[in-house]
Amino acid sequence: METTRFILLIALGLVLTMIWQSWNEDYGDLTVQPGVIGQQQPLESSSTASIEDLPIVPTSSSESEVPSLVVDKKTQSLLSGEVVHVKTDLLDLEINTLGGTIQHLELLNYPISKKQQDKKVVLLNNDEEHFYIVQGGLLGKNDVANHKTSFTIKNNSYTLAGNDSVSIPLYWESENGLKVIKTFTFYKGQYVAEINYEIQNGTGADWSGSIYGQINRTEPKEKGSRFIYTYTGAVISSPEKRYEKIDFGDIEDDKLSIDITNGWVAMLQHYFITALIPGSKDDQYHYYTLNPGNNSYVIGAISPAKTIGINNSENISHRVFFGPKLQKQLEQVAEGLNLTVDFGIFWFLAKPLYWVLDYIHGFTNNWGWAIILVTLFLKICFYKLSAAGYRSMANMRRVQPRLLSIKERYKGDRARLNQAMMDIYKEEKINPLGGCFPILIQIPVFISLYWVLLESVELRQADFILWIHDLSIPDPYFVLPLLMGITMFIQQKLNPAPMDPVQAKVMSVLPVVFTVFFAFFPSGLVLYWVVNNTLSIAQQWMITRNIENAPAKK
Repeated sequence: METTRFILLIALGLVLTMIWQSWNEDYGDLTVQPGVIGQQQPLESSSTASIEDLPIVPTSSSESEVPSLVVDKKTQSLLSGEVVHVKTDLLDLEINTLGGTIQHLELLNYPISKKQQDKKVVLLNNDEEHFYIVQGGLLGKNDVANHKTSFTIKNNSYTLAGNDSVSIPLYWESENGLKVIKTFTFYKGQYVAEINYEIQNGTGADWSGSIYGQINRTEPKEKGSRFIYTYTGAVISSPEKRYEKIDFGDIEDDKLSIDITNGWVAMLQHYFITALIPGSKDDQYHYYTLNPGNNSYVIGAISPAKTIGINNSENISHRVFFGPKLQKQLEQVAEGLNLTVDFGIFWFLAKPLYWVLDYIHGFTNNWGWAIILVTLFLKICFYKLSAAGYRSMANMRRVQPRLLSIKERYKGDRARLNQAMMDIYKEEKINPLGGCFPILIQIPVFISLYWVLLESVELRQADFILWIHDLSIPDPYFVLPLLMGITMFIQQKLNPAPMDPVQAKVMSVLPVVFTVFFAFFPSGLVLYWVVNNTLSIAQQWMITRNIENAPAKK
């Protein structure tokens, strides 16, 4: 039916346009420059600015003010500090004694590709091609240990060594007696690390200050696939809005400055996340973003100020998550952190679909077969709706010779042509829009499944069968896109041919256009379309055959 095909074409065009426009907004990974804590007002981009020249920012819990910090190019290179190497069962990372900065982190369970199993995904790194680090320290009116401070260490290598956790202490002491022990604790089987500051006040006077943590990265130069959009940038969470994007352009235009209780901030990229989480969800933290210039973007958090009496000590901590966006783990780390697996506007449909996909995978132990079975499940759920649409198309195909005849008869009279067509529809009891609405109802579900397959890190480097060894990348031999094009061509042949010659030509080239387009899609997504089209062809063929073979009405 012409109307059905036209609406489907519009729907597909809208989906593809949304993907293209979304991709143009952002994509991300990295490059190099400053990290700053400051008041939310314009900062000079000069890398030689001194601490005294910079603006001040109030802590979230008091009226006191603390100096902001800047890192010049030489300091940012992190070449002057010693490197502490840490290895767990999941992480391989480096901590620089200059500020206690996590300057390099590899994910041991995530090779960069199937062919390069020995090379792991580098999430954090300190170089010009991939600048992405986690910094932190203390803020106070007196001498403090910030991310420009040199710490001392007792060892330069740590491993779990069969234990459930490993702790890495870094030491600093000021001339007036303030001591700080910054301790990183990593746990077996977890992507979460705890960063604790033990502050010992031996200054002879009360000390007041806060701790801060910030993620400092650059916007990527290479955007990845032009056909598949996934968000790269910052996000912030609050009880009022659990997932809010702050892209690099937003950081440049309007610096964030807000106090939130039970919140968190993070930097996202496809499949992976780095998040800063307060030590206690009951504390009110000050959250901020900064753009010091030179392609540098910072998002961070400052703890409530605490006063430590003479000869007393205090422990203040926060957590950092760096790893894959595994939903079951994320939801246990912080409230709403699992929302960083972004399923789009139809998330309320996507989440059940993911649950079904994950459940079936528990039996098949193969994500490809899980996709096929989920597609079959959806076709069963929408069987009656699809059948109504296919019956309408079959009936339109049955009466098409009559429609072509009256079109030729009344080609110069549009009003009489439309009236004659309506008479045929009424006589044959055909609703010209009967095939449209059932199909349109299914579109949100199909879009939801699209985002589930695109966002799920579980499908990354997941084997299927034969030549498909990674469902997250395009088919290396283009077999699935070709099959998708063939199934689309067959579907067109089952539909009534367009009466408009121009529309007929447009429809005839669509299978070729979509074959080329889908050649750049992850094979898991194309597998879904191939299976869905194949099942649709089988259902439509049966319905069309039954209607065409039915006895003619007397």
